[in-house]
Amino acid sequence: MSPIPLRQRRKEARPQELLDAALALFVEKGFVATRSEEVAARAGVSKGTLYLYYPSKEELLKAVIRQQLSSQIAAGALEVERYVGPTSTLLVEVLSRWWQGVFDSPASGVFKLVITEVRGFPEIADFYVQEVIEPGERVIGSIVQRGIDRGEFRKLDVPTVVHSLVLPMVMLCLHKHSIGACAQHKHDIDPHRFIRDHIELMLHGMQTSPTAAEAPRPAAKAKATAK
Repeated sequence: MSPIPLRQRRKEARPQELLDAALALFVEKGFVATRSEEVAARAGVSKGTLYLYYPSKEELLKAVIRQQLSSQIAAGALEVERYVGPTSTLLVEVLSRWWQGVFDSPASGVFKLVITEVRGFPEIADFYVQEVIEPGERVIGSIVQRGIDRGEFRKLDVPTVVHSLVLPMVMLCLHKHSIGACAQHKHDIDPHRFIRDHIELMLHGMQTSPTAAEAPRPAAKAKATAK
C-alpha cells in the first residue's frame, strides 16, 4: 500500500487541529472575545478554510463540546451496558476514569467556558443540556439505580445522588481554570486524590452497610495540582 500523500494527511488532520485551536482560545480568551480568524491562524489555515468545516463560531463550539465530552459519555454508557459485577466497582471505574481523564485533558476547560458564557447563547445552552447534562445524568443515574435494585445501595433519591457525585467534580475543573490558574495557594489541591476520596465518601453513604459490596479504591495517579 502506497503512503498517504502529505497534503491528504494534513487535510484529514485539519478538523482536529481546528477544534484544538478553538478550545485553547475559547478557554484562554472567552468565546465572545475570540475571533474566528484567531482560531484559523492558530490552526495554520485561512478563515475561509475554517468556515468550510465549521460555518459559524457557534457550530465550532458545539463540535468542541461534542468531541470533548459527548463522545466520552457515550463510551461510558456502552461500558455500563456490558458490565457484570458489583455496582460499587462499576461506579468507581466509570467515575474515576472519566473525571481523571477530563481533568488531565483540555476538556476540563469546557465547563468554565459553558458556565461563564452560555447564558448569552440559548441555542448552545440547549445543545449542552441535550449532549452532556442529560446523557451524563442518565449514565450515572443508571448505575445508582442498578445498585439500589440489587440491594447494594440504600433507597436514595437518584437525581440527588447524581448531582452530589458530579457537581464537586465540575467545581474541581472550574478551580483549575480560574483560581488555580492564576494564584499560588498554601494548600494546593491534589486532583486525583480529591476524585478518589470523593467517590469513596459517596460510596460509604450510599451502600446498604459499611461492608456491603466493598469497592476497590480508585487507583491513585502521580500527584498533580489544580493550578
